[in-house]
Amino acid sequence: DAPKVPDSRGDSDGPRRGSLCDRHCAAINNAQGDLGELGCHLHRPRVPPATSTPSCCQQHSEEVCESCVVKTTLTAENAVEANKLSNNYKFGFKKWKSHVTARPWEDRSEIVKELYSDLNIVRGSGGSTLTCGNVLYLLLFGWWLSLLYVLVAAVMFITIVGAPYGRLCWDLAGYFLWPFGKVIQKVEVPKSHQACEAGVGESSALLGGPTALRWRPRCWLGTGYWQRASTAAWLCLGYPALALAHGLVCVTAWLLIILIPVAKLSARATSRVLLLPPERVLIRPLRMTEVPLEGEVILCCYHAANPYYYKYAVDGINVFAVNLLPLVLVTLVLGYVDSPNHLTGSAVKFTLALLSIMPLSYYIGMAIASISAQSNFAVGAVVNATFGSITELTFYITALIKGSREGNRCYAEVVKSALTGTLVGCVLFVPGLCMVIGGIRHQEQRFNSRSAGVSSALLFLSVGGVFAPTLFSKVYGKLVCGECHNVTQNPLGHYLCHNCHFDLMDNNGTLYYSHVQPLVYTVSILLPAAYLIGLFFTLKTHTHIYDIHISDCHMPGHHHSAVVHWSRWRALVILLLSTLCMSACADLATEHISPILTNSTISQYFIGVTVLAMVPELPEIVNGIQFALQNNLSLSIEIGNCIAVQVCMLQIPILVLFTIFYPTNFTLVFSDLHVYASMFSVVLMNYIFMDGKCDYFQGTVLVMVYFILLAVYFFAPSPSGC
Repeated sequence: DAPKVPDSRGDSDGPRRGSLCDRHCAAINNAQGDLGELGCHLHRPRVPPATSTPSCCQQHSEEVCESCVVKTTLTAENAVEANKLSNNYKFGFKKWKSHVTARPWEDRSEIVKELYSDLNIVRGSGGSTLTCGNVLYLLLFGWWLSLLYVLVAAVMFITIVGAPYGRLCWDLAGYFLWPFGKVIQKVEVPKSHQACEAGVGESSALLGGPTALRWRPRCWLGTGYWQRASTAAWLCLGYPALALAHGLVCVTAWLLIILIPVAKLSARATSRVLLLPPERVLIRPLRMTEVPLEGEVILCCYHAANPYYYKYAVDGINVFAVNLLPLVLVTLVLGYVDSPNHLTGSAVKFTLALLSIMPLSYYIGMAIASISAQSNFAVGAVVNATFGSITELTFYITALIKGSREGNRCYAEVVKSALTGTLVGCVLFVPGLCMVIGGIRHQEQRFNSRSAGVSSALLFLSVGGVFAPTLFSKVYGKLVCGECHNVTQNPLGHYLCHNCHFDLMDNNGTLYYSHVQPLVYTVSILLPAAYLIGLFFTLKTHTHIYDIHISDCHMPGHHHSAVVHWSRWRALVILLLSTLCMSACADLATEHISPILTNSTISQYFIGVTVLAMVPELPEIVNGIQFALQNNLSLSIEIGNCIAVQVCMLQIPILVLFTIFYPTNFTLVFSDLHVYASMFSVVLMNYIFMDGKCDYFQGTVLVMVYFILLAVYFFAPSPSGC
């Protein structure tokens, strides 16, 4: 959205900008620099080209400098957006793609401007109206909406006093059958016709050319519109049915998203056209080059569908999140009102609760980004640390509480599967999918290998710390099997055993309480400490690793103050309400997951690793894909790495701390499958990210490995005791 090379403000910026370019040029001259890691900020003085001194970057290949500028120089419209962009590159902060402020209208593309038009703009050439979207409108809405107008017209003709509205409905029936390429205008009546003299029945046409009688203003035009008998008949017999039909069309078209122009058409017809006096409404076809000269244009639609409406936003909220918000209300009402499951079963309620988590995750993410962008670093760090993992923790804690109350170990195993699934998905699937989709547009994508190396090191540390109690228990625990069979009929022969596990409670739990549990508490203290050290390293002492420059230059002639979508207080209220609704949806999900776990033929491992792990992360996946499409793969990778690190270094220690105050069945001892899948994923991810560049093939490898692991979980037997 922004120019790749922003204008400079001379030499007033100090040594920061010049030093980076000098470092880059020195690296080129010495042939020892890593062009993928150094930042080159190309700044052009505001002097005529003839007197400009070529910068050092300009003395080398344009290709090198252009790639450097794209990767390291970002331009923001205002200070709030600049703060948000800067937060995206801070370790531990939530990465957010969407704007938190209103973008200047003149900076938007023509495609986006068309999305927000009010369907009252007449273009000289609208192109052909015979399109797939228009035919879809005819099949879904046009035919029955036109038929309804014909029926209402018949009713109004029967009332006699409503005959003018009958003629209007008859014309609107033809319009709504195929409204494309037609225009509805509000006729302006001259003052000379407001008071008619006796015997004068008609006046000349307001627009050029002959006009039908009903469009010619009559003597009773000046009388009060709302005092007419025809208006009363219309508001009682005709308008309600048509308003209800247009409301149905509006809601349906809005939910389909690509048909939002139809929703605007119906809304404007209900609020404007149907409430005007019939003699003030003019409907006529619009020729390719014909433009109305007089009268206000109320409706002028050319196309019923627009595939770019996935970009549409309402007050900064994406249209998908807006459409999914009623789903949250339906889930809460249905879940708590119909607790005996008279209306729907547990499977439906579980699905609704899980789907409701997606829009709530979006609102929580946008609220965090809005507060962080409008606050200082300390406030942003506290908000991100407090609410960054609230979505996952809410579900995990409610599941552990329910499992503890019922004495069911399956809930703890499902939580472990969800933790492992989040780790594996964010290490393999999220960056792999971003590489594949970004590689379709860009042949090769580069990223900051230093910053990725920091995240990889933290991942190795966190995975080793999380699975240390598991490895300890396997070394010193006692192997206990459920049933064994002698396959050789020899007492000293081989035995085939099933449902084997390492028992930590042997000898009254001496091994667990004296050795494993202290190790778990030690790891739970060391991991958050390592996370804080990583924050201090990346945000304080080694900020140059990211080498990001947020330009304070704007496009020529565009100097706008920040108009935020959500103020800090509004974002805080939305954050708290979303968190509360998230807790309720998580409670409903855990309440109705029990029948699925007991009756489903699918392994509980698979349910936890896929559905429960990845659904809450869908907004993050979308953000990563958007960054990859803009050739900013560094942020796509950081999204997955940051979530994976937070799972091991924050979420798991918090769950361990929670079990101290509220005893549950959760122990930091994972199955072998979880250990092998997690370690293999981290090793593979670190191998792929070593050279600082990637393409769609490497992304395909990561995605394929992820699906192979899913197949393993799918065919794996359920945990023992479930």
